[in-house]
Amino acid sequence: MIQVLRDRLKGLKVFSRGIHPPHRKKYSESLPIRAYIPKGELMIPMVQHIGAPCEPVVKAREEVVFGQKIADVGAPVSAPIHATVSGKIGVGTVCLLPSGRRVPALPLKPAESEALPANVLEDFLDRDWDGVDPAGYDPEAIVQTVREAGVVGQGGATFPTHFKLRRNPKTPIDTVILNGCECEPYLTADHRLMVEAPEPIVIGLQLAVRACGAERGIIAIEENKPDAIEAMRKAIAGRPELDVVVCATQYPMGGERQLIAAVLGREVPSAPLGLPLHVRVVVVNVATAHSIARGVVKGKPFTHRVVSVTGGGVVEPGNWLVPVGTMFSELIAACGGVKPDVVKVLAGGPMMGPTVPHLDVPVTKGVGGITIMTEAETAHWQESPCMRCGRCVSNCPLYLSTTKIAHAVMHRDYELAEKYHMSACCECGCCSYVCPAGIPLAQYIRAGKNQVRMIAAQKKAQDKKAG
Repeated sequence: MIQVLRDRLKGLKVFSRGIHPPHRKKYSESLPIRAYIPKGELMIPMVQHIGAPCEPVVKAREEVVFGQKIADVGAPVSAPIHATVSGKIGVGTVCLLPSGRRVPALPLKPAESEALPANVLEDFLDRDWDGVDPAGYDPEAIVQTVREAGVVGQGGATFPTHFKLRRNPKTPIDTVILNGCECEPYLTADHRLMVEAPEPIVIGLQLAVRACGAERGIIAIEENKPDAIEAMRKAIAGRPELDVVVCATQYPMGGERQLIAAVLGREVPSAPLGLPLHVRVVVVNVATAHSIARGVVKGKPFTHRVVSVTGGGVVEPGNWLVPVGTMFSELIAACGGVKPDVVKVLAGGPMMGPTVPHLDVPVTKGVGGITIMTEAETAHWQESPCMRCGRCVSNCPLYLSTTKIAHAVMHRDYELAEKYHMSACCECGCCSYVCPAGIPLAQYIRAGKNQVRMIAAQKKAQDKKAG
């Protein structure tokens, strides 16, 4: 609370509660983005977004070219998948996602020559956007093109972006917030993208504002990224409908509910039914905005994303432009491999990123970082009984009684857990971080959600069989 008051006195945007973990971004925050050219076979999962899984639209042993659509589905909440290199499609199989979930996948063997354009990095970071007028694009056409480009939220949620941008007369939008906070410790992919390619990000924001029918766009960046703040302020010059606001370095500032509260002072109704659109706001990640601009203006589908490979356990940290489907093991090897005292590899950052089961998992549209942690960086504790101190409640940004939810899950009373709003939990990890008893509260809640989903799927299958 003292830190929040200090931030308010400095004129920074803040929200109530939350925590202030060490940033640990020094490993990669100053390192320019480099292009990674895959050497081995890629694995393209058919599940890379929230919504209906995709199905292949190509056959085994078919030759495909870079950017070609290889999978799609007709469901409203969905996004197609494109070939991230030129090469040959393998026989459909099953792969393990970084989360540990097994899903259908298509192997893709890169062509021996010209699997990727020689200028793939220069094209991705293209600064030549002079003369582009977002006001000249039809809102519905923007939405449809974003859908065809396979754009999903790159902040971690992977919600299909076109669905978020579509206008609804019953819930008009007045503000689009561009989320450049990147509050998760270690990760720097969004930071580097803002520094190196601010122009397409701004164009993407303007297109999102146009598609939503909003009046303005606000770029929110945490104060620990001064070079990104400067770059984005320069990029919006001459655009009065856009503004840059500086937020406190506070976790989880990047959460939609916390960001809206900090920037606009609006409280999103309680989850799971309450959404940003209910307070007339749409939140878009900076990397997502970059993909919107590339898709709509340049006709480029979502094939690559920037990934931070960072932490004390990697020999050479870096920020890489990576084709979706590249294996963790191959990308980490390009960084010199891991150090002897490595104990954990995460898909994402240490607050929300899952520990990967092994390194033979692919980079997906939702993976913005690989954090490789040493023994010294990893907290160890012995779980003990709850002390009833209330720290988890007083630090939860969603005002949940996380300890009550976790205890209900421990006793497999999922009905009681739902009464305490388990499904509303964003799994930010604040409760686990502050718990003096070492109880992994967020992990218990995540496990409870998985069990509820599994039970619901089993019941649905039984009802279908019976009917």
